[in-house]
Amino acid sequence: MNKDMSDLFLQQTGTEVPIICGPMFPCSNPELVAAASEAGGLGIVQPVSLTYVHGYEFRDGLRAISKLTNKPIGLNALIEKSSKRYHNKMVEWVDIALEEGIRFFITSMGKPDWVVEKVHAAGGVVYHDVTEPKWAIKGLDAGVDGLIAVNDRAGGHAGQQKIEILYEQLSEFNVPIICAGGVGRAEDYLHALNLGYAGVQMGTRFIATSECKVNKLYKAAIVKSDEKDIVLTECVTGTPVSVILTPYIKRLGLKAGAIARWMLQHKKMKYMFRIYMFIKSMRQLKLAINDESGKKDFWQAGKSVSGIDEVVSVNDVIQQFSSHYEKHRNKR
Repeated sequence: MNKDMSDLFLQQTGTEVPIICGPMFPCSNPELVAAASEAGGLGIVQPVSLTYVHGYEFRDGLRAISKLTNKPIGLNALIEKSSKRYHNKMVEWVDIALEEGIRFFITSMGKPDWVVEKVHAAGGVVYHDVTEPKWAIKGLDAGVDGLIAVNDRAGGHAGQQKIEILYEQLSEFNVPIICAGGVGRAEDYLHALNLGYAGVQMGTRFIATSECKVNKLYKAAIVKSDEKDIVLTECVTGTPVSVILTPYIKRLGLKAGAIARWMLQHKKMKYMFRIYMFIKSMRQLKLAINDESGKKDFWQAGKSVSGIDEVVSVNDVIQQFSSHYEKHRNKR
């Protein structure tokens, strides 16, 4: 483990343990975010989850979280600009988050220059989601302070590189690098730290907790699944998404159809079609997390399911990892 980078991450975030509860649509409910921070990690708000799925006006949602914990939280800013309306809304959310005292931001899917400018002016920190060095360079050129390295074991929109290779590719940039993907148990956590990562970001592990407000069938599927049950489907957003192979996914398919592929590659139509697929998938995912019948078994997850064998509290997860982290750190 690069102790200096791990310590720098803790200093930047004001947290006790280098663990991020990653932003998840639709799973990032206020109770989950708050519990991660309260336990010593860092909970990240996913603004569309907060507003569209869990029904909060954005500022009210942030204040609801602050009533559950007085420890730092972060915000995920998806900065893809294909929709002007969405971009304007994200600018508004970033401004409100800063007004409400949030000082850690994770940017995704775009050039983060405007977020960096706003956040740095307020004394905050920005990390950028990357799957390969070219995106890291763009983020660092815009002034980000660290990187979230999304590998091929992540849930949702996974990367293509193995955890070890991705670290090797990014380590030259000399900023804190957070491992995102494949961490479901303490052994996975220690492996990432030993490679040199400053910390980890987990999503799937935190879905299978008592504080996450998804249906019991989703959590049970994570507990009983192995990594062979995790597949990539292009039929959700047009790009590969990591999900549990369920009857619904088998019906949906793993490859986009010929018409969809044509529209996704069309110079003029691809942006509108991506927006259509994104909105459609949002509705499907929202329905799926609340459906107790099992008919809408559309569940995002990563290969870390292989190390998750029970539903526990967020505090239990972070305390287990924290004890391993302290032992490991003291040996250095």
